[in-house]
Amino acid sequence: MEKRSVGNGKLQIAPLVFGGNVFGWTVDERTSFELLDAFVEAGFDCIDTADVYSRWVPGNHGGESETIIGNWIHARKNRRKVVIATKVGSEMGPGRKGLSKAYILSAVEDSLRRLQTDYIDLYQSHYDDPAISPDETLAAYAQLVKEGKIRVAGASNITPERLQEALVAGRKPGVVPYQSLQPLYNLYDRGGYERDFEAICRKWGLAVLPYYSLASGFLTGKYRKSEDFVKSGRGGSVQEKYFNDRGKRILAALDEVSRRLHATPAQVAIAWLLSRPTVTAPIASATTKAQLAELLKGTELRLDGESFAQLQEAGKVD
Repeated sequence: MEKRSVGNGKLQIAPLVFGGNVFGWTVDERTSFELLDAFVEAGFDCIDTADVYSRWVPGNHGGESETIIGNWIHARKNRRKVVIATKVGSEMGPGRKGLSKAYILSAVEDSLRRLQTDYIDLYQSHYDDPAISPDETLAAYAQLVKEGKIRVAGASNITPERLQEALVAGRKPGVVPYQSLQPLYNLYDRGGYERDFEAICRKWGLAVLPYYSLASGFLTGKYRKSEDFVKSGRGGSVQEKYFNDRGKRILAALDEVSRRLHATPAQVAIAWLLSRPTVTAPIASATTKAQLAELLKGTELRLDGESFAQLQEAGKVD
Protein backbone atom coordinates (compact mmCIF):
# COMPACT_ATOMS: atom_id res chain seq x y z
CA MET A 1 0.00 0.00 0.00
CA GLU A 2 1.26 3.44 -0.91
CA LYS A 3 2.01 5.47 2.21
CA ARG A 4 1.69 9.24 2.33
CA SER A 5 3.93 11.73 4.10
CA VAL A 6 2.80 13.95 6.94
CA GLY A 7 4.52 17.30 6.58
CA ASN A 8 8.27 16.92 6.72
CA GLY A 9 8.10 13.20 6.06
CA LYS A 10 8.85 12.02 9.59
CA LEU A 11 5.51 10.20 9.52
CA GLN A 12 4.28 7.92 6.75
CA ILE A 13 0.65 6.84 6.91
CA ALA A 14 -1.82 4.79 4.89
CA PRO A 15 -4.41 6.83 2.93
CA LEU A 16 -7.30 6.54 5.40
CA VAL A 17 -7.31 7.48 9.09
CA PHE A 18 -9.62 5.80 11.58
CA GLY A 19 -11.63 8.41 13.48
CA GLY A 20 -11.58 7.43 17.14
CA ASN A 21 -14.40 9.73 18.24
CA VAL A 22 -16.74 6.71 18.27
CA PHE A 23 -14.74 4.84 20.92
CA GLY A 24 -16.51 5.11 24.26
CA TRP A 25 -19.51 6.68 22.54
CA THR A 26 -21.29 4.62 19.89
CA VAL A 27 -19.03 1.56 20.22
CA ASP A 28 -17.87 -0.15 23.40
CA GLU A 29 -14.37 -1.37 24.14
CA ARG A 30 -14.90 -4.88 22.77
CA THR A 31 -16.22 -3.62 19.45
CA SER A 32 -13.48 -0.97 19.33
CA PHE A 33 -10.84 -3.71 19.61
CA GLU A 34 -12.49 -5.65 16.76
CA LEU A 35 -12.59 -2.58 14.53
CA LEU A 36 -8.99 -1.63 15.26
CA ASP A 37 -7.84 -5.19 14.64
CA ALA A 38 -9.58 -5.22 11.25
CA PHE A 39 -8.19 -1.80 10.37
CA VAL A 40 -4.58 -2.83 11.02
CA GLU A 41 -4.97 -6.28 9.45
CA ALA A 42 -6.06 -4.52 6.25
CA GLY A 43 -2.74 -2.65 6.17
CA PHE A 44 -3.83 0.69 7.62
CA ASP A 45 -2.10 2.31 10.55
CA CYS A 46 -3.17 5.84 11.60
CA ILE A 47 -5.72 6.34 14.38
CA ASP A 48 -7.01 9.81 15.24
CA THR A 49 -8.45 10.71 18.61
CA ALA A 50 -8.48 13.59 21.15
CA ASP A 51 -8.26 13.97 24.89
CA VAL A 52 -11.84 15.27 24.99
CA TYR A 53 -13.37 12.22 23.23
CA SER A 54 -16.03 11.32 24.39
CA ARG A 55 -16.73 13.79 27.17
CA TRP A 56 -20.13 14.70 25.69
CA VAL A 57 -21.61 11.30 26.59
CA PRO A 58 -23.55 11.34 29.90
CA GLY A 59 -21.37 9.85 32.61
CA ASN A 60 -18.12 10.32 30.66
CA HIS A 61 -15.35 12.71 31.67
CA GLY A 62 -13.18 12.81 28.55
CA GLY A 63 -10.29 10.52 27.74
CA GLU A 64 -12.49 7.48 27.08
CA SER A 65 -11.34 7.12 23.47
CA GLU A 66 -7.65 7.44 24.35
CA THR A 67 -8.11 4.90 27.15
CA ILE A 68 -9.67 2.33 24.83
CA ILE A 69 -6.91 2.82 22.25
CA GLY A 70 -4.31 2.51 25.00
CA ASN A 71 -5.86 -0.71 26.27
CA TRP A 72 -5.85 -2.08 22.71
CA ILE A 73 -2.20 -1.14 22.14
CA HIS A 74 -1.26 -2.76 25.45
CA ALA A 75 -3.18 -5.93 24.64
CA ARG A 76 -1.85 -6.27 21.09
CA LYS A 77 1.72 -5.10 21.83
CA ASN A 78 1.72 -3.27 18.49
CA ARG A 79 2.73 0.30 19.33
CA ARG A 80 5.44 0.44 16.65
CA LYS A 81 2.99 -0.66 13.95
CA VAL A 82 0.49 2.17 14.45
CA VAL A 83 0.53 5.95 14.15
CA ILE A 84 -1.33 7.67 16.96
CA ALA A 85 -2.70 11.17 16.45
CA THR A 86 -4.41 12.94 19.33
CA LYS A 87 -5.33 16.50 20.26
CA VAL A 88 -5.13 19.00 23.07
CA GLY A 89 -6.94 22.24 23.82
CA SER A 90 -10.61 21.35 24.25
CA GLU A 91 -12.18 21.88 27.65
CA MET A 92 -11.63 18.90 29.93
CA GLY A 93 -13.02 20.58 33.03
CA PRO A 94 -12.80 23.87 34.94
CA GLY A 95 -9.51 25.57 34.04
CA ARG A 96 -8.41 22.62 31.90
CA LYS A 97 -8.30 23.83 28.33
CA GLY A 98 -6.36 26.01 25.90
CA LEU A 99 -2.93 26.07 24.28
CA SER A 100 -0.70 27.66 26.89
CA LYS A 101 2.66 26.00 27.33
CA ALA A 102 1.89 25.05 30.92
CA TYR A 103 -1.39 23.41 30.01
CA ILE A 104 0.01 21.51 27.01
CA LEU A 105 2.90 20.13 29.07
CA SER A 106 0.40 18.95 31.68
CA ALA A 107 -2.25 17.60 29.29
CA VAL A 108 0.20 15.56 27.25
CA GLU A 109 1.09 13.53 30.34
CA ASP A 110 -2.57 12.60 30.78
CA SER A 111 -2.84 11.54 27.13
CA LEU A 112 0.36 9.49 27.31
CA ARG A 113 -0.93 7.73 30.42
CA ARG A 114 -4.30 6.94 28.87
CA LEU A 115 -2.70 5.79 25.61
CA GLN A 116 -0.19 3.66 27.55
CA THR A 117 2.68 4.90 25.41
CA ASP A 118 5.75 7.07 25.89
CA TYR A 119 5.25 9.07 22.70
CA ILE A 120 2.52 10.49 20.45
CA ASP A 121 3.18 10.53 16.71
CA LEU A 122 1.03 13.56 15.83
CA TYR A 123 -0.04 15.98 18.58
CA GLN A 124 -2.57 18.53 17.35
CA SER A 125 -4.01 21.79 18.60
CA HIS A 126 -7.69 20.84 18.68
CA TYR A 127 -9.05 24.39 18.74
CA ASP A 128 -7.09 27.59 18.42
CA ASP A 129 -6.58 29.64 21.58
CA PRO A 130 -6.65 33.34 20.61
CA ALA A 131 -5.37 34.33 24.05
CA ILE A 132 -2.07 32.51 23.47
CA SER A 133 0.57 33.44 20.91
CA PRO A 134 1.58 30.73 18.42
CA ASP A 135 5.16 31.18 19.64
CA GLU A 136 4.21 29.89 23.10
CA THR A 137 2.22 26.94 21.77
CA LEU A 138 4.92 25.92 19.30
CA ALA A 139 7.59 26.28 21.99
CA ALA A 140 5.65 23.78 24.08
CA TYR A 141 5.57 21.35 21.17
CA ALA A 142 9.30 21.91 20.60
CA GLN A 143 10.00 20.91 24.19
CA LEU A 144 7.89 17.78 23.79
CA VAL A 145 9.72 16.85 20.58
CA LYS A 146 13.06 17.34 22.33
CA GLU A 147 11.88 15.14 25.20
CA GLY A 148 10.71 12.46 22.76
CA LYS A 149 7.09 12.70 23.88
CA ILE A 150 5.74 13.74 20.49
CA ARG A 151 7.09 13.42 16.96
CA VAL A 152 5.33 16.22 15.06
CA ALA A 153 2.66 18.85 15.73
CA GLY A 154 -0.46 19.79 13.79
CA ALA A 155 -3.39 22.21 13.85
CA SER A 156 -7.17 22.00 13.58
CA ASN A 157 -10.12 24.38 13.88
CA ILE A 158 -8.13 27.55 13.28
CA THR A 159 -8.70 30.63 11.15
CA PRO A 160 -6.56 31.06 8.03
CA GLU A 161 -5.08 34.23 9.54
CA ARG A 162 -4.00 32.48 12.72
CA LEU A 163 -2.69 29.50 10.76
CA GLN A 164 -0.53 31.80 8.64
CA GLU A 165 0.71 33.50 11.80
CA ALA A 166 1.59 30.13 13.33
CA LEU A 167 3.37 28.95 10.19
CA VAL A 168 5.53 32.09 10.13
CA ALA A 169 6.22 31.67 13.83
CA GLY A 170 7.25 28.08 13.16
CA ARG A 171 10.35 29.34 11.36
CA LYS A 172 11.75 30.93 14.51
CA PRO A 173 14.38 29.26 16.68
CA GLY A 174 13.19 27.36 19.73
CA VAL A 175 9.91 26.18 18.19
CA VAL A 176 8.66 23.45 15.86
CA PRO A 177 6.27 24.21 12.98
CA TYR A 178 2.87 22.73 12.36
CA GLN A 179 3.17 19.86 9.88
CA SER A 180 -0.52 19.15 9.29
CA LEU A 181 -3.99 20.62 9.23
CA GLN A 182 -7.17 18.80 10.16
CA PRO A 183 -10.01 20.76 8.51
CA LEU A 184 -13.69 20.16 7.88
CA TYR A 185 -13.72 19.05 4.25
CA ASN A 186 -15.88 16.75 2.16
CA LEU A 187 -17.84 16.79 -1.09
CA TYR A 188 -20.50 19.01 0.51
CA ASP A 189 -18.40 21.11 2.91
CA ARG A 190 -16.02 22.55 0.33
CA GLY A 191 -16.12 26.33 0.46
CA GLY A 192 -14.23 26.99 3.68
CA TYR A 193 -11.26 24.74 2.93
CA GLU A 194 -10.93 25.39 -0.79
CA ARG A 195 -11.31 29.16 -0.40
CA ASP A 196 -9.34 29.78 2.79
CA PHE A 197 -6.90 26.93 3.39
CA GLU A 198 -6.04 24.97 0.26
CA ALA A 199 -3.49 27.46 -1.05
CA ILE A 200 -1.90 27.80 2.39
CA CYS A 201 -1.52 24.03 2.72
CA ARG A 202 0.01 23.78 -0.73
CA LYS A 203 2.45 26.64 -0.09
CA TRP A 204 3.63 25.33 3.25
CA GLY A 205 3.52 21.63 2.41
CA LEU A 206 1.05 20.76 5.14
CA ALA A 207 -0.47 17.31 5.29
CA VAL A 208 -4.27 17.59 5.15
CA LEU A 209 -6.37 15.14 7.17
CA PRO A 210 -10.02 16.11 6.62
CA TYR A 211 -12.57 15.30 9.30
CA TYR A 212 -16.27 14.60 8.67
CA SER A 213 -15.15 13.11 5.36
CA LEU A 214 -18.63 11.66 4.87
CA ALA A 215 -20.52 14.72 6.16
CA SER A 216 -21.70 12.96 9.34
CA GLY A 217 -22.92 10.03 7.25
CA PHE A 218 -24.93 12.07 4.74
CA LEU A 219 -22.62 11.15 1.85
CA THR A 220 -23.14 7.43 2.47
CA GLY A 221 -26.64 7.84 1.07
CA LYS A 222 -28.36 6.48 4.16
CA TYR A 223 -30.40 9.67 4.51
CA ARG A 224 -32.81 9.76 1.58
CA LYS A 225 -36.11 10.99 3.00
CA SER A 226 -37.31 12.87 6.06
CA GLU A 227 -38.09 9.75 8.07
CA ASP A 228 -34.51 8.50 7.68
CA PHE A 229 -33.21 11.26 9.92
CA VAL A 230 -35.08 10.09 13.03
CA LYS A 231 -33.19 6.77 12.96
CA SER A 232 -29.90 8.40 14.01
CA GLY A 233 -28.92 10.36 17.09
CA ARG A 234 -27.38 13.06 14.94
CA GLY A 235 -30.02 12.84 12.22
CA GLY A 236 -31.61 16.15 13.16
CA SER A 237 -28.44 18.16 12.67
CA VAL A 238 -27.62 16.29 9.46
CA GLN A 239 -31.07 17.04 8.05
CA GLU A 240 -30.82 20.72 8.93
CA LYS A 241 -27.40 21.16 7.37
CA TYR A 242 -27.35 18.85 4.36
CA PHE A 243 -30.89 17.93 3.27
CA ASN A 244 -31.40 20.71 0.76
CA ASP A 245 -31.31 21.13 -3.01
CA ARG A 246 -27.51 21.10 -3.15
CA GLY A 247 -27.30 18.05 -0.89
CA LYS A 248 -29.82 16.16 -3.00
CA ARG A 249 -27.89 17.11 -6.14
CA ILE A 250 -24.70 15.70 -4.62
CA LEU A 251 -26.44 12.46 -3.63
CA ALA A 252 -27.79 12.07 -7.17
CA ALA A 253 -24.29 12.49 -8.61
CA LEU A 254 -22.86 10.03 -6.08
CA ASP A 255 -25.52 7.50 -7.09
CA GLU A 256 -24.72 7.84 -10.79
CA VAL A 257 -20.96 7.61 -10.30
CA SER A 258 -21.37 4.67 -7.91
CA ARG A 259 -23.40 2.72 -10.44
CA ARG A 260 -20.92 3.46 -13.20
CA LEU A 261 -17.89 2.43 -11.11
CA HIS A 262 -19.60 -0.46 -9.27
CA ALA A 263 -18.92 1.19 -5.93
CA THR A 264 -20.92 2.71 -3.07
CA PRO A 265 -21.55 6.41 -2.43
CA ALA A 266 -19.27 6.31 0.62
CA GLN A 267 -16.43 4.83 -1.41
CA VAL A 268 -16.87 7.44 -4.12
CA ALA A 269 -16.88 10.24 -1.52
CA ILE A 270 -13.60 8.91 -0.08
CA ALA A 271 -12.11 8.54 -3.55
CA TRP A 272 -13.07 12.12 -4.40
CA LEU A 273 -11.20 13.43 -1.36
CA LEU A 274 -8.14 11.35 -2.19
CA SER A 275 -8.17 12.80 -5.71
CA ARG A 276 -7.81 16.32 -4.33
CA PRO A 277 -4.19 17.48 -4.69
CA THR A 278 -3.61 18.59 -1.11
CA VAL A 279 -5.45 15.81 0.76
CA THR A 280 -3.18 13.31 2.50
CA ALA A 281 -5.67 10.97 4.18
CA PRO A 282 -9.35 11.48 5.06
CA ILE A 283 -10.53 10.66 8.57
CA ALA A 284 -13.57 8.40 8.75
CA SER A 285 -15.27 6.44 11.50
CA ALA A 286 -17.07 3.11 11.47
CA THR A 287 -19.12 1.28 14.07
CA THR A 288 -19.18 -2.14 12.37
CA LYS A 289 -16.62 -4.21 10.52
CA ALA A 290 -18.82 -4.15 7.42
CA GLN A 291 -18.84 -0.35 7.43
CA LEU A 292 -15.09 -0.30 7.90
CA ALA A 293 -14.46 -2.71 5.03
CA GLU A 294 -16.58 -0.53 2.76
CA LEU A 295 -14.62 2.61 3.65
CA LEU A 296 -11.24 0.96 3.20
CA LYS A 297 -12.18 -0.11 -0.33
CA GLY A 298 -12.78 3.55 -1.13
CA THR A 299 -9.01 4.09 -0.99
CA GLU A 300 -8.60 1.67 -3.93
CA LEU A 301 -11.16 3.41 -6.14
CA ARG A 302 -9.88 5.69 -8.88
CA LEU A 303 -12.20 8.27 -10.41
CA ASP A 304 -12.14 8.71 -14.16
CA GLY A 305 -12.28 12.21 -15.62
CA GLU A 306 -16.00 12.10 -16.30
CA SER A 307 -16.84 10.99 -12.78
CA PHE A 308 -14.59 13.57 -11.16
CA ALA A 309 -16.06 16.37 -13.27
CA GLN A 310 -19.59 15.23 -12.43
CA LEU A 311 -18.89 15.30 -8.71
CA GLN A 312 -17.13 18.64 -8.96
CA GLU A 313 -20.14 20.17 -10.71
CA ALA A 314 -22.68 18.67 -8.32
CA GLY A 315 -20.73 19.76 -5.25
CA LYS A 316 -19.81 23.25 -6.36
CA VAL A 317 -20.68 25.89 -3.80
CA ASP A 318 -23.79 27.85 -4.78
